[in-house]
Amino acid sequence: MAEKILIQNRKALFDYEILERFEAGLILKGHEIKALRTQNGNLKGSYISNIGEKLTLCKLYIPRYRFASIENYEPARPRLLLLKKSECARILATLKQKGITCVPLDIHLKNNRAKATIAIARGRKKHDKRELLKNRSTDREIKRVLKQTMLR
Repeated sequence: MAEKILIQNRKALFDYEILERFEAGLILKGHEIKALRTQNGNLKGSYISNIGEKLTLCKLYIPRYRFASIENYEPARPRLLLLKKSECARILATLKQKGITCVPLDIHLKNNRAKATIAIARGRKKHDKRELLKNRSTDREIKRVLKQTMLR
């Protein structure tokens, strides 16, 4: 299935250790999906909260579509997530644990429908982030050396 990533939350992959991923549908208005298709939007600072038994994506910033003739548009309004009851219950049960949160990773199109990849995550400590950066740089260096030796 062809997936086109519209916006990503790269900071979440650095700040959090991802434990489990889910794919959820988004309830959007027509002009919001048009704005997302033009790669407008920002997941920075967004989070998942629960209202009763339902999960919402809060602080997802989708700017006003420039050709839309709407007034009083709130770009960072909470948007409802569409999940199966069993997935929603599992997420809510996991969120009750200490140190566990739920963050959005990206918003993508799947079969022309907007989907959000959300993750159950645990925050990383500062020393874990440093170790991650060190591992990434050594992996990058190893790949570079291997590539140079393969070309010879």
